[in-house]
Amino acid sequence: GPMHSLKPITASGIAGALEKAERYRLLNDATAAESICLDVLALQPDHQPALIMLLLARTDQFAHGMAATSVARAREVLPRIADEYKRAYYGGIICERRAKAQLRAGGPGAAQVAWEWFQEAFEHYTEADKIRPAGNDEVVLRWNTCVRILQDHPEIGPADTGKPQMAQLGE
Repeated sequence: GPMHSLKPITASGIAGALEKAERYRLLNDATAAESICLDVLALQPDHQPALIMLLLARTDQFAHGMAATSVARAREVLPRIADEYKRAYYGGIICERRAKAQLRAGGPGAAQVAWEWFQEAFEHYTEADKIRPAGNDEVVLRWNTCVRILQDHPEIGPADTGKPQMAQLGE
């Protein structure tokens, strides 16, 4: 049959479209949410809430299919986020969600791969923490969530390189 083409949305429809995108994310239909964000961004390429929701909808898809591709697709949104703090914060979110997806997927080496992603998340969250707005604790909440996951899952750790470990205090 004939190819269908994309139809533009209207500027007055943006707010309602983003509400729908949020609902689709909550319903675990991340591809529908992503599509709506792309429609909004086709009209307003710098629309910050749409960019952030696009990034999050792409991280929602980490559980399915090619993780490496989906990380790249989430990360390509970061340079378009205008706020430096939010760029660092959402850079951390991408890594944290990738770590959790790795843990859920399991398989050989999953705990070591998750460890690497958590370390990268901590780096982004450290950057965000330095410049976070007064009274905004969201990065502290994310940091603490990651710390508790690592405390609750002692199997998550660096790959054993065969090198002797550093002596711990009190040994």
